Amino acid sequence: MALGGFAFEALGFSYEDVGRTLSTPWAKQAVAQRFDALQWTGPGEDEIEIKGAIFPQEFGGTASLEGLRQAAQTGVALMMVSLGGTIFGYHTIQSISEDRSYHDAFGQPRKNAYRIKLLRYTETPAASPLNSFVTLFA
Repeated sequence: MALGGFAFEALGFSYEDVGRTLSTPWAKQAVAQRFDALQWTGPGEDEIEIKGAIFPQEFGGTASLEGLRQAAQTGVALMMVSLGGTIFGYHTIQSISEDRSYHDAFGQPRKNAYRIKLLRYTETPAASPLNSFVTLFA
């Protein structure tokens, strides 16, 4: 799997678990002498959480995690693709948390468990003939 230019590998920057949450809210409308009426308001959020651990001294991976941290700070949306070629679309990094443990004599962690929370990015361009014309030549 890859998130932008950052590939998850078997050794180094790997992951252990990928979770996904899709919300599809329904709005309630009170109706006299009946159960509340429900109206689907459309898809809500599509959230993915990637959990993993890197062992910097043995296998590396710190540079990829740092690169994702910098991408999160710049607010760039990244394409998510599986190794098999499934395209999951663009995602924004909502948070990156780390749990560094097993420090050596120099204070460097030997294990860094991380969690990356992503949110599906769906850009809705303004519908105008000018935007369509400009897109043809971009």
